[in-house]
Order: sequence, then C-alpha cells, then structure tokens
Amino acid sequence: MLGVDVGGTFTDVVAVRDGRIQVTKVPSDPGNPAAPVVAGAERLGVEGSGVFNHASTMGLNAVITRRLPKIAFLTTEGHRDILDRGRVWRPTKGQTDPRWRRSFGDVSRPLVPRYLRRGLAERTLSDGTVLLPLDEEQVRAQLAVLARCHVEGVAVCLLNSYAAPAHEQRVRELIHEVLGDIPVSLSSQTSPLAKEYARGSTTVIDVFMKLIFTQYAHELDAELRAAGFQGELNFADCAATLLPWREALDKPHRVVFAGPAAGTFSSVRLGAAIGEHDLLCADVGGTSTDISLVVDGEPFVETTFELEHDLVINALSTEISSVGAGGGSLVSISSSGDVQVGPGSAGAAPGPACYGRGGELPTVTDACLLMGVLSPSGLAGGELRLDEKLARRAFESLDTPLQLEERVRYAYRIAVANIAEEMTNVAVRHGVDPRDFTLVAYGAAGGMLLPATLGLLRAKRVVIPPNPGLFSAIGLLSTDLVHYDSRSAYTALTPEAADSVGAVFQETEQRLRERVGDDGRRITVKRTFDGRLMGQHWETPFVDVPDGPVTAETVTAMVDAFHDAYEKRYGNRFPDMPVEGVTFRVQLTVESEKFEHTELPAAPDAEVVADRTIELRYFDDTPLSAAEYTRDRLPVGARVHGPAIIREVLSTVLVCPGQVAEIGRFGEISIELEEK
Repeated sequence: MLGVDVGGTFTDVVAVRDGRIQVTKVPSDPGNPAAPVVAGAERLGVEGSGVFNHASTMGLNAVITRRLPKIAFLTTEGHRDILDRGRVWRPTKGQTDPRWRRSFGDVSRPLVPRYLRRGLAERTLSDGTVLLPLDEEQVRAQLAVLARCHVEGVAVCLLNSYAAPAHEQRVRELIHEVLGDIPVSLSSQTSPLAKEYARGSTTVIDVFMKLIFTQYAHELDAELRAAGFQGELNFADCAATLLPWREALDKPHRVVFAGPAAGTFSSVRLGAAIGEHDLLCADVGGTSTDISLVVDGEPFVETTFELEHDLVINALSTEISSVGAGGGSLVSISSSGDVQVGPGSAGAAPGPACYGRGGELPTVTDACLLMGVLSPSGLAGGELRLDEKLARRAFESLDTPLQLEERVRYAYRIAVANIAEEMTNVAVRHGVDPRDFTLVAYGAAGGMLLPATLGLLRAKRVVIPPNPGLFSAIGLLSTDLVHYDSRSAYTALTPEAADSVGAVFQETEQRLRERVGDDGRRITVKRTFDGRLMGQHWETPFVDVPDGPVTAETVTAMVDAFHDAYEKRYGNRFPDMPVEGVTFRVQLTVESEKFEHTELPAAPDAEVVADRTIELRYFDDTPLSAAEYTRDRLPVGARVHGPAIIREVLSTVLVCPGQVAEIGRFGEISIELEEK
C-alpha cells in the first residue's frame, strides 16, 4: 500500500509492506504536481503495489491564491449576486470595520467576476412546481456572451432546483450545444440541498476542481501505470474517506483538501492503539498548524465547511482549525515594534532563508536552526542542507533595536504561544479541558514546536508518532472507501411521513449501490438525517436512523433520536415540539485493507546512550547543554530527560528542560512534565 499527501512545500509518500513502513519526502512542484508524486512512489517501489491513496491541498491553494481558470455562473434571473452577497455574515474583526469586504467579493478577489454571472429567465417553486418555464432563447443569448468571453467551465445553480432539476438539466444540454464539451456542474447533482448560496458556492468550487484535477488525475494514473502500478488509485476527501479517482472527479469539491483530515484519522488510530481516546491533534506544517479535536475516539465531522470566511462548501469534513504558525511562517516586526510570526509564509519557493533558495526573510525554521534545535546537516535525510549564515543574516535584517538573541528567542516563543492559544480556543469552543487530553504532535515541525506548549496548555502529555512528518500520509492507509449522498426534503416527521421518508432513503441507497457495484467486499450502510425543531432555522446534523424499512415506528424513533442528539449538543430538550427533517443522508462504507500499528519488542535492559552533547542557544540567558539521540536507536521503555534532541531522518523532536520523554511500545515518543 502507498499513500501520498501533496502539500504546498513537500510531497510526503509512505509505503507499507508486510507491516514495515518506508517513507520519503520530495519537494512539491506547483508547475508539475504529478512529478513529485510519481518520483516519490518510484523511490519506494510502486511496482506491484495494490493500493495508492492520494490527498492534496492543490485545490485549496488554487482558491486561496486565486490562480483559477475562467468560469461562468448561471442562476435564476435577478439572483446573479448571491455569490457576492454570501450569507451576509461578518467575522468578529469586521463587525465594527466599515471597510471590511469579503475576500471573494467583487471589490476584492471574486471567484467569478460579475460579468460572467448571468441570470436565466425561469422560476421553480420550493415544492418543485414550475412558475415560469425556461426561456431557451434567452439562455442561448446569455451563452453567446459567455462564448465570446472564452469561459472554460460553467456552474449552474437555479432556485429550488434541488426539488425539480429539469431546468438545470436542459441548461446543461444548451451549454454543450453552444460552448462545446466543457466542464459543467449542476447544483441539483453536485449539492441537491436547500439554501441557495451554499449550493451555489459548492457548485462553483466543483467546476474549478474539475478543471484543476481532471487532467492531473489522468496524468497521474497514466504515469503510475507506466511505472508499474497495477492497483487502485483512490482520492481522499475532506473527511479522510476514500473514493476511486474516477468517481472523485464526478464531485471533486469533496477532495478540495484532505491532508489535515487524514492526520486526524491517523491520530484516532494511534490513540486507539495506545489507549488514548481524548486527543488534541496538531499538524505543524510549513505554512500553518491544523488543529482538530477527538472526543471518545471520534473526531468532529461537519456537514459544511469554509475555505475562507463565508465561502461555504456542502460536503462532509473533519472540523479543522488553522493558525498561521508553521516551520515556514515569516518572522516580522509589527507597526508597534513587536516581533510577530505569520500568517505569511515562505512556502516551497523560495522557502526559509537557511534553505539557500533565495529567501531573505526570517522564518521559524531559521530560528530553530540558530537555536541549535535543527542541525545544519539538513532536512529530508540530508537532501537539503541548512545555512546558518543565511538564517542569521535574515534575522539581522529585521528593523528592530532588539538584539539578535532576543529576535530569535521571541520568534520561537511567539510561534509556540500562537499554536497553544488556538488549541485552547478549540478546546473551549467544545467545552473540554486541555488538561484531560493528550496532544498528538505531527507534521515535519510538530516535534520541534509542540513539546514547548506543554507548560502553556498543561495537557496530559505530548505524543509524537513514528514518522511524524508523514503521519497524515499514513492516515490515508488507515481508512475505508466511503460513498455517500444526501438530499433535502423538508418533511414534518409524523407517522404519516413514513412512506415519503422511506422513498428518499431507498432511492438514495439504490443510486449508491449502483455506483459501488457488488465485488464481494463487505458493505456497511448507515442512514442519518439533519433535523430541526419546527420553526428553527439551523439543523442538528447526523441524527441516526434505525435500520430496516421506514415505518411509523421508525419515524417515532427518529424523533426520539433527534431530541437525544439535540439535548447532547445544546443542553436542552423540547419533547413536545414537532420535528422537521431537512436533509436525509445515506453512507455506504466499503471495508478496505488498512495499516495497523505494530507493537515493538520490549528491551528493558538496553542501555540508553546519547550520540553526542550539543549546545542549545537563546532558550535562556546562557546556552544549555543538551544530549542528542537518534530515534531509531532508542528502545521501547527508554527515558530521556530534557533538555535533549531526538533526531530522525525527516524530523526533529525537542525535549524541553523540565520534561521527560519515554519511548512507547509502538515507537511513539511520549513527553510529560517532570514531577517536582
């Protein structure tokens, strides 16, 4: 099995054969993203592999940077501005700022400029009744405008089309007649759910992802086949579940990003192995730290997520919170003279100053090199050597009266504090205490930064898994193929609604089974619905539905389950209020081969000897003497007292003063505060 996580800085590739893990990192190439994937796969031996699971942030990065193809947006006449208006929500920092504008609005960086958003003469009511028939001549006239603009794809979102898709289907036929064989996404197929704006924004992103991923996926599959790969190529979605790559291209908004969710799922699997089920998961990469929460062994999954503030996507996703603090985060001086870290990043090109690739601004990686945490011998197994002189020059270039040691020290401490603050915010939002949780630290910079948060968070411990820089890629080999579909149908949940509710579930399940086929693998079916108290605006998601035919008794059980879920989520129960079902969802899980953590043999009498003693600078007023170890040489049960450095091929772990690290039975490093 092979898994790959394509990030903005590095492409992480992991292979598992006979329970043995092999890993490698290859610098990402935005101009030819398939090349590093294939290079890494060939390096680990892709020939004869049965499974290749893929996750990427390529789509997310394209949206954030607005390096997007030209597309058009067609909607019901009079509603062309729903994309610009969004949900009319402002973030906290913008509520008192009259100059605040949406990042995707016409006055800033629109996803679809207004002249490419066209209104069509038609109208369907919420019950599916046609109020105004589709004016095909008017549609052709609008398409003629788009033809002159040379659009590369079209998103179609007509009002209430989730209830009656006929108009959208006819518009697609007209698009192909006038504009040729270009990618088209219909909201009634992409996201057949109520609430026009979220459906429209999802459909727009879907078209972008078709244009971004289609050629890439075909090239990747062809190049892997040419390298000898004969197995299944799967793409991971935003909830870290897998789809065959051709099916992923049918609704590619689901795969706009997947790496962070895969890391969360990998944390769940490791937590189960070591007996920890309440986890704070932190993936420290080059640009940001992605934080998620696991309670009782289950991550929080949402029915929608945001790529930017108010840029909504209707897809299942693991709840991830990001903060601009990673190895490549830029260190700068604020207008008030303070040292600040992030949110800007040096990225893959030019990268931190110490990489010697032209970067002139200091980063957290440069700070760690000057402090002695990182070794000048380099990263990625020595493929990338680090230049201390360039790192020092970058910090010296900052416009501040602070001494060099203060600049470096503050940069490190602020990066750590930013991460700790966001982890605290995540815990508080969910009403949990970080002191009851284990912090799983991964990503290439996780072991380097996160142990220092222990004194701020007071978490139980920090656990650094084996191969932390490729932990998300390993998560891709620990999940199943999942096919799901959902449909909005506002229905009062009374015994009389059993037939209509049953019909929705039956049609959805049948459609999914036809897509999946019957190849003998075990398939598990799960039905849920999103419901609300009658008169409410927002739904309570993922309410379980009993197995079997939907009868009057089933509907009664659904109502009871809703009240239980509502009480658990909000702390109140209103059993006398009627319940309305809004979205009905079916999920088919196809069991797949998975990676399992292997317990290592204990070595109670093994001697723990440091490779050498090094000097750590700028942690305090005077340098610290620290023992340096190689991770592969530390046996199970070995204890290392800080300050110490534990190095491995692709990452570095810092054990701070006052901490002790112990090697666990699965090779994980568990770091706790020493008892006084």
